[in-house]
Amino acid sequence: MRLDPKDLSDLEVYKLLIGLVTPRPIAFVTTLSETGTVNAAPFSFFNVVCDDPPMLSIAVGRKDGGECKDTSRNIRNSGEFVIHVTEEKLIEQINHCSCPYPPNISEVERAGLHTIPSEKIKVPRVGECSVAMECKLHQILELGNGPAYDLIIGEVVCFHVDDRMIENGRIKVEELSPVARLAGTEYTKLGDRFSLDRPKYTGDRSV
Repeated sequence: MRLDPKDLSDLEVYKLLIGLVTPRPIAFVTTLSETGTVNAAPFSFFNVVCDDPPMLSIAVGRKDGGECKDTSRNIRNSGEFVIHVTEEKLIEQINHCSCPYPPNISEVERAGLHTIPSEKIKVPRVGECSVAMECKLHQILELGNGPAYDLIIGEVVCFHVDDRMIENGRIKVEELSPVARLAGTEYTKLGDRFSLDRPKYTGDRSV
């Protein structure tokens, strides 16, 4: 089957993308409004974009009419945010934070979670999360027609990782138990894993 995006509706293209680009890690993001409300929301358009310095990206969709969501607006205003890894033990609470509450209501409080101070930024992190990455805004790119998305790139200025997650400098992913997003309302947990060495080129062949 050959599909030209120009022949499809926006919804059809969206469904193709989220069905094909899977599983997607989920960033659980906290921001601080100008009035001091701690907002939180999950985003599955999320990834690493650089390691020197460490940088992460999240793509935040705009509301109908092009209005920025709380997360994007708060980051634009403060230049700071915290990204947490979405863990299996917290998936219900994090999913609750996707509810479109008004800006003056804290999703963290409504989900029964608690905040603790960050070290290098004013935006607090979620105490129940095993991993939190304090970020300072590097760049925002407006993408799509409208625009439709804010691609937010942040530099990680501080990592917080639960001691039980690290062994010999490596993350024990089975302890973290990350949850990833599929299409629709479906999610997936950490499944079977396997290792593959990267091939090396010797000058005439790969080994």
